[in-house]
Amino acid sequence: MIITNGRVIRCVGAVVHDPQGRLLLVKRANEPGRGQWSVPGGKVEPGETDRSAVQREISEETGLSVIVGRWLGRVRRPAPTGTFDIHDYACRPDDVVLCPGDDAADAMWADAATFATLDAAGRLTEGLAEALRGWGQLPGPSAGS
Repeated sequence: MIITNGRVIRCVGAVVHDPQGRLLLVKRANEPGRGQWSVPGGKVEPGETDRSAVQREISEETGLSVIVGRWLGRVRRPAPTGTFDIHDYACRPDDVVLCPGDDAADAMWADAATFATLDAAGRLTEGLAEALRGWGQLPGPSAGS
């Protein structure tokens, strides 16, 4: 459901795969989606580019620095005062050592089996698996930027 009578809030998400094809996931510490696993991301600050926002959010949530690659697509989600307009980008990490922080309660590199288990258990944020599947970005050896 998309709320159309409020403001549109521009957000970014980072789809990050390590050299083994595992996908970077963060466990959300705050609403929306508290306790669910998702890709890192958040709101674009005034005057900030999408690429800068992706790099900032990744650093704040995981301690990683990334090279931001191509735009993958967008998803829209209801927000308390409008609609989150989330633009997701493929990213390549400079490192693989995670240090969860900011609004991430935890972080992990999920392989295909772990991702499938989280999906089957309803522990992923709404629509994440479908979006990643549609963009060809599920965990596995063929994924990446």
